[in-house]
Amino acid sequence: MFRLLAFVVPLGLDSFVVAAALGTAGLGTARLSGIRARLRVSLIFVVFEAGMPLIGLAAGGGIARAMGSAAGYFSGAAVIALGVYMLAWGDDEGRAGRLASTGGVAVLALGISISLDEFAIGFSLGLARLPVLPVIIAVAVQALLASQLGLALGRRISGQLRERAEQTAAVALILLGSYLIVERIRAR
Repeated sequence: MFRLLAFVVPLGLDSFVVAAALGTAGLGTARLSGIRARLRVSLIFVVFEAGMPLIGLAAGGGIARAMGSAAGYFSGAAVIALGVYMLAWGDDEGRAGRLASTGGVAVLALGISISLDEFAIGFSLGLARLPVLPVIIAVAVQALLASQLGLALGRRISGQLRERAEQTAAVALILLGSYLIVERIRAR
């Protein structure tokens, strides 16, 4: 259970940051259109953030079988790399701002771009051999809750607080990757 939460909580922080950026941009301020917009964004979050780990799990599971015992180390390294990427180059807020006003193929492209971290986590989950159904359910639930909370609070929180949440998510992923490697070393 701890490992499942350790994978999902950083994703929730990241989802919150993206949704808060949308809320800051004014998404959902008009009463009726706001409800529709919030539901639309939450649906996009849930579909992409629950779907991308499935793709990642499929890739990670096949690679884990091929890598054998080295898969645990590679899983930890992949999670650390994701955390470092988020610290150095993450710009989910910029992509999120475009998500609010696009449709069709553009939503597909933007949905994929904001859920690449879920793909990487799914890939690592496949390498770590965690159960698929609980992971996907947990990711979908966190995407729904984090997106709604972020949209609701986005106008009320500062950009600095959103930045801190994103940095916290990145550091949590680095710590999780380190834990996975240490756990693998201790299992020897």
